[in-house]
Amino acid sequence: MPIQNVDGLTTLLLPLAMIVFIILVMVIPQRKRRKQMEAMLASLQPGKMIKTIGGLYGKIVAVKDDLITIEVPPDKVRLVFSKGAVATVEDSDLPENEIDSKK
Repeated sequence: MPIQNVDGLTTLLLPLAMIVFIILVMVIPQRKRRKQMEAMLASLQPGKMIKTIGGLYGKIVAVKDDLITIEVPPDKVRLVFSKGAVATVEDSDLPENEIDSKK
């Protein structure tokens, strides 16, 4: 009888351990990405070049609460976006007219 009890316990623990492992593998990287994104959004300030999730490049003109205003070359059009629409902060030293000519 004790051998069957150990088999039952092992049969129960193995799938449980696999579920915990899968959850950890999925949750830990997601937390890391979320922290990186929050840090990137907190660092937004006027003068930085950004790329939106829609693929627009522009320079931040104003930051207010959850909104940012960007200026898009070549016509200096100003667009207002939610901070969540920012995909990346570009660390480019190129002037915006050179970025526009690369397209």
